[in-house]
Amino acid sequence: MLTLGVFGSKHMMRSKTFWQLLANVNGYASSSSLELVTQVAASRRFQILGEQHSKDLEVESNARIKVRLLEDGYCCWLVRSEIFAENLDNYSWTPKLFSSQEIETKLPAVMQWVEKASTRSNKYLWGGTLGPDFDCSGLVQAAFASEGIWIPRDSYQQESFCEDVAIRPDNFQKLRLCDLIFFGTQGRCNHVAIYDGHGFYWHSSGITLGRNGIGRDNLSISDKSTVASNYRSQLRGAARVIRCHDGTTLP
Repeated sequence: MLTLGVFGSKHMMRSKTFWQLLANVNGYASSSSLELVTQVAASRRFQILGEQHSKDLEVESNARIKVRLLEDGYCCWLVRSEIFAENLDNYSWTPKLFSSQEIETKLPAVMQWVEKASTRSNKYLWGGTLGPDFDCSGLVQAAFASEGIWIPRDSYQQESFCEDVAIRPDNFQKLRLCDLIFFGTQGRCNHVAIYDGHGFYWHSSGITLGRNGIGRDNLSISDKSTVASNYRSQLRGAARVIRCHDGTTLP
């Protein structure tokens, strides 16, 4: 086992090499931004993007390395000194792809995972994917990943990745268990939830419009509660997870 944080060799940090994390780590938006965009669990795999110059990394203890996470193709920056990882020599990424029928059999367990997550003390965390604190798309991605089903990281990516399902605030009869429900503006999706199969959806929502954490809300127009009404007014549509991500980078 090798510790990436102590590497001083440019060869060991060369572009396109593959690694497996041995501990959880945070992922950031850029080489200097403080914005958390994702969290990466131990055992996940990544590929280094671009050359990493050891001379520059030695000067700055918080230097970051740009990587592509293999399971969902997500690109982010990891703090080099925080990475504990094993080199995967001569490795080639082969994703596990389930059929739509196989995915369907796993959906009850996906929902059970969400319900269990809701029972833990939690709050909304932008970029959260590990729990107990999640953002909206982090909760959804983690729920499916718990059954080995990888979907894209961000809500707008999830929206374009999945198969459309017709839905209106007064008609959601076509929804099935674990369908995704999307909210936002006319121009862009900015929130996602997961359908429980009984007229309600689970989501991790923020303080302004939501619950500051994981909660369950009603799709029906008869529900006049503040949170349900807020999100109903921003309903964009719904979609179904019928395939797994193949690890390619999404826009």
